[in-house]
Amino acid sequence: MEEALLMDPAFWAATTAHAPGAEFPEVEGDLPGLVYFQTSGSTGEPKWIGLTREALLLSAAVVNRHLGVTGDDTWGLLLPLHHVGGFGVVARAFEAGCRLSRLPGRWDPVTALDWLTREKISHCPMVPAQVHDLVAAGLRAPAELRTIVVGGGSMSDELGRSARGLGWPVLASYGMTEAGSQIATQSLEQRQLPFHAAPIPLLPHWQACGGPDDRLEIEGAALFSGMLTPSAGRLRYQPRAPGRFATTDRVQLDGREITVLGRSDRRVKVLGELVDLDSIESRFESSILVALPDPRRGSRLVLVTSLAASGEQVAAFNREVAGPWRIDAVLHCDELPRTPLGKPDRRAAGRLASARSAC
Repeated sequence: MEEALLMDPAFWAATTAHAPGAEFPEVEGDLPGLVYFQTSGSTGEPKWIGLTREALLLSAAVVNRHLGVTGDDTWGLLLPLHHVGGFGVVARAFEAGCRLSRLPGRWDPVTALDWLTREKISHCPMVPAQVHDLVAAGLRAPAELRTIVVGGGSMSDELGRSARGLGWPVLASYGMTEAGSQIATQSLEQRQLPFHAAPIPLLPHWQACGGPDDRLEIEGAALFSGMLTPSAGRLRYQPRAPGRFATTDRVQLDGREITVLGRSDRRVKVLGELVDLDSIESRFESSILVALPDPRRGSRLVLVTSLAASGEQVAAFNREVAGPWRIDAVLHCDELPRTPLGKPDRRAAGRLASARSAC
């Protein structure tokens, strides 16, 4: 299995390019020996973020120190390796010199609890949907589990408190592929307090500031080195510009504590994956795609459309893509909401979809 390869010191000493858990794309021109993660999903143009092994190990070391990980612990892997959050679990196990255990088979809360208990997992990152399933099933956490760092989207205070009530040691975090995983993570001491999703303290290897429109800008040694971007139908490596990296997230900064206010573009998290709404919407005429909050998935996708045949088109589209990119519902209306300038009114479409869902 690939995680065994990634736990081998030879992997971390290598200078070749690697795409964990994924088929490597065809690239035009020189390709630096980085570790690459695809971020655009299956419906948009591919974009791959490249990080050095040193950056990934630095992130792993900081997280290990922050969570008090030792060589006697066991990291549990529930997330896919092609996701930087899953890869980061392997990097942390390697950096700490401790055991790594991966859940066999597909996610199921009862199976996961048996695995966590049997393997005596100490630390196990999860996405909000997985925490939701554990709480919905009324399952109690095993005694050996010390942390669940929740990433891949924000978890509500209500869900976090319910999880804590069942003994699940959830800690809110914030991160991104470009940062090699975590940027901010709650401390171990916060497990004893009522759960709040924000604010979250920045990890010590990051410097952060608020840029235009309150967009977060970060700087640190764990930043990505460059990315593969489309160029004339091919992928070409483009190095990152030096200095601070301007993200697309709007934040509130109070000293070294961060509260994420939302994304400045049209990307949302669904089941821990970053989904580009515009790339999906472009597949449908006379339609607006909106994302509504969902307690399990993070967001669910609703297509607001004036086309009667859109239901069949959506069904065909859903058969082509993976779960996070599938459209959950279709809302028909006589006329598509538009602004005074005639552009699609996404805010009005969102209000319409939300009102219909509440009925």
